Amino acid sequence: MLLDSVKWDDKGLAVAIAQNVDTGAILMQGFVNRDALATTISSRKATFYSRSRSQLWTKGESSMNFINIHDVFLDCDRDSIIYLGTPDGPTCHTGAETCYYTSAFDFLKNSQVGESKMALTTLYSLESTISQRKAELAEPQIGKPSWTKRLLTDDKLLCSKIREEADELCRTLEEKEDKSRTASEMADVLYHAMVLLGLRGVKAEEVLQVLRQRFSQSGVEEKESRKP
Repeated sequence: MLLDSVKWDDKGLAVAIAQNVDTGAILMQGFVNRDALATTISSRKATFYSRSRSQLWTKGESSMNFINIHDVFLDCDRDSIIYLGTPDGPTCHTGAETCYYTSAFDFLKNSQVGESKMALTTLYSLESTISQRKAELAEPQIGKPSWTKRLLTDDKLLCSKIREEADELCRTLEEKEDKSRTASEMADVLYHAMVLLGLRGVKAEEVLQVLRQRFSQSGVEEKESRKP
């Protein structure tokens, strides 16, 4: 059985890490015992074992910010578990999106650092930067605007760049250019498309959710299901 294959410690526990299925963000860490893991699998809600209260608890049982489980993974040693899921809201009790928002490197530079810094992957760091540039547009502008700000204030320029970069990406295939060129052009497409998403107020996570939903249906079925 699955539960028997887990290498529980001498207290019958194992580490469980909750991860956002769409963004890859690490949401939180807790401990689980056999009952907590079994409950998570059956209920599809992230459930842990409280060492201080000696009882099971389901994330969101009081805040309603559940973590809805899509899959559960065991590591190669079978002593660590990943809950892969979608959070209904902020995971941390502080109201932060995840429990991981303190950069060790920032802390080493300044132990009094108070500003939260999310542990963002490359794509979401880009999204955060674009969002910051968009917010700065409301402030008095000094000097020459950045390229991102120019794109955010000129729809025609932005759309023309997306079309231009998409064409250059296709040329890398048509002209049999090397893979590094394809990667470079795809990076340009992603950047400009992310600016458009930021301008429209659409998060990358929303796009990834749509992609995930399409995994379970064919391309033909997906197109037929679209609203006219």
